[in-house]
Amino acid sequence: MEIKKITVALAGNPNTGKTTIFNGLTGLRHKVGNYPGVTVEKKVGTRKYKNYEFTIYDLPGTYSLTAYSIDEVVTRDFIINEKPDVVVDVLDSGNLERNLYLCMQFQELNVPIVCALNLSDEAEARGVVIDEVKLSKILRIQMVKTVGVKSEGLENLLERIIDTVENSNTQFCPSYGGELETDISEITKALNSDADFVSKYPACWFAIKLLEKDKRAIELIENHAQKEIVKFKTSEKIKRIEKHFGRDSEIVISEQRYGYIRGATAEAITRKPVLEIDMTEKIDAVVLNKVLSLPIFIFIIWAIFQLTFAIGEYPMGWLETIFGWTSELAGSLMADGLLKSLVVDGIIAGVGGVFSFVPLIVLLFLFISILEDTGYMSRIAFIMDKVLHLFGLHGQSFLPMILGFGCSVPAVMASRALKSAKDRIITVLITPFMSCGAKLPVHILLAGAFFAHNAGNIVISIYIIGIMLALISSLIFRKTILKGDSTPFVMELPPYRMPTLRGIFFHVWEKTFQYIKKAGTIILAASVLIWAVTTFPKLNTDTISYDNLKEEFKKRVDINSIKSEMEALKSGKTVISNIEEPEEKKSLSELKEQLIKGEKTIESAVNEKIEELTEARIETLKQEAALEYSIAGRIGKIIEPLVRPIGFDWKIGVSAVTGFAAKEVVVSTLGILYKVGIDETEESEGLRESLRKDEAFNPLVAYVLMLFTLIIAPCFATLAVIKAEIGWKWLGFSILYSTLGAWAVCFVVYQIGSLFV
Repeated sequence: MEIKKITVALAGNPNTGKTTIFNGLTGLRHKVGNYPGVTVEKKVGTRKYKNYEFTIYDLPGTYSLTAYSIDEVVTRDFIINEKPDVVVDVLDSGNLERNLYLCMQFQELNVPIVCALNLSDEAEARGVVIDEVKLSKILRIQMVKTVGVKSEGLENLLERIIDTVENSNTQFCPSYGGELETDISEITKALNSDADFVSKYPACWFAIKLLEKDKRAIELIENHAQKEIVKFKTSEKIKRIEKHFGRDSEIVISEQRYGYIRGATAEAITRKPVLEIDMTEKIDAVVLNKVLSLPIFIFIIWAIFQLTFAIGEYPMGWLETIFGWTSELAGSLMADGLLKSLVVDGIIAGVGGVFSFVPLIVLLFLFISILEDTGYMSRIAFIMDKVLHLFGLHGQSFLPMILGFGCSVPAVMASRALKSAKDRIITVLITPFMSCGAKLPVHILLAGAFFAHNAGNIVISIYIIGIMLALISSLIFRKTILKGDSTPFVMELPPYRMPTLRGIFFHVWEKTFQYIKKAGTIILAASVLIWAVTTFPKLNTDTISYDNLKEEFKKRVDINSIKSEMEALKSGKTVISNIEEPEEKKSLSELKEQLIKGEKTIESAVNEKIEELTEARIETLKQEAALEYSIAGRIGKIIEPLVRPIGFDWKIGVSAVTGFAAKEVVVSTLGILYKVGIDETEESEGLRESLRKDEAFNPLVAYVLMLFTLIIAPCFATLAVIKAEIGWKWLGFSILYSTLGAWAVCFVVYQIGSLFV
């Protein structure tokens, strides 16, 4: 049997459960891209049902099709240009009047529509009873009750889509009253004089858009063959409407739509009294309390980071052990040479270091997904609105900032929802200050290495500094280059909902997969490149003599300390069973037995230990010399004068600069660079231990490196999105501002911190 194909555009207001419906219909059979010409995220999924194959496009959530924001333009242009077989409008059953406003505009476009009356269980719990059969007849649109989180009604929805497409159900344009209909009709007649134009844009819909003074429609009318006549007719009708009704024509059209909707819903909706106070109201009485709201929010964020570190430390340690074992295994199976160095010191050290942080990334995304799915994330934006206004920000700017904790790319894209151009530019410029998931591995690595007992609080402090820098920068921009007041903040607060395992899984999987994908592609390529620049040109270290340094090093060794260690080992005061490393445990056991039997004296054991330390030191110096001779070393020496004032030596400087490509690469670079100085007995101790042993590193330098990674220009992917959103000029400004700002902040912190270290 031939498979028939149906293209579906899934649309609706924000917070109607549209994404849940999309996930329920497509499962994991979807991919993410961008709409042509814009950076708005596009999700496309497929579903096979009976002998039909559905291609489903998840359009951006929007309240109308008026060209105020990029979301609205994208949704509108997709339906006009791509001409899907059917539009599925996902409605919140509990707020039907407001949601049907968008539906009426789809009808004006003369496209086949099916409405999903989603969240119908919540509506009924609040006493809202919808007669979907009667509503379907009144609006002439097929209505289907659904509960997206439970996947209820989805098959029925597919049946209605098939019926609408197969039977070519006649659509009609809603009537907005005799007087307006006459005006619309006359403009429509003028538009119909250009057949090519009306083949692209439905004449009735376009006439209404002109009466609404839609900017996009006014621009497009320039392409009409009889544009002057159309403009004259439109101007004449707008003047008549505004004189007759005493209000702006756009407001009159809006009122007529709502009047039509109220008439339809009055016939099909009944409301039953509900005695019990709504659960959302009970919770909001606490979490939106003027006094308690901010402390509750701060506590929740603090708890998330504490739990992330407390739980994630264990699986992260397991992965570090696995990659350490993999490195040792690969090293033992491969012959010495460039290939072994590439695999062990390049790929495993670089990619393995990034992969080790996957458990923490999963946990952080898990907690953020729970906040999103419960509806608390919207409350956070509401809570922060007054604070943001003090810094010249729009309350809605907080949503991109929150998204920035996951990834800066979708966060920058989310700024398109802001209608004011200045608000949008400011939001795009400050969003990269949020500590995204790519920066988190750097913070975790350094906090774990130098602040082991207080790692959670240290990382939280970095997040807080990022937020404060964003707010201060916003205030500076608003007072200087982007003067003006922020626009008022109006936002819908959805009811609280119990998160579903399915929904959380989809959110966490999508975000974690992007992280893993980056580690397996960009980070892998970067690791190989970094290995190459740290390996070539090669230096023959055997020609270097360190005889003089040997004697100097031996003089600096604390002989008494080593002697005390040997005496403690012989007397049994050293508990060998507490040592985790098998090779070290075996070596100490053998040495203890030799000391007890008299096969070795304390003096000879001390001398052997000194020789061992000396050889290890010489080997470290040779490796450091080879690294300095490499391309990376030469680059590091060039930039060292620039980074020395902020506490970095050339190695730290090289690793910090690689973060311009992708922030995870900082970890990869450190993993490759700090193989230097690790001998065979120390390799299993991991990168954190290697950093602690480097004289160039200390807690202050580690904290400054975290700050530098936080503030410098974001990754290449984010820079590309910034350019697409606000243009080359602002991209250049963003790079310059963040880079100079990173150096200035780190300079102040390091110089002041040095006074107390």
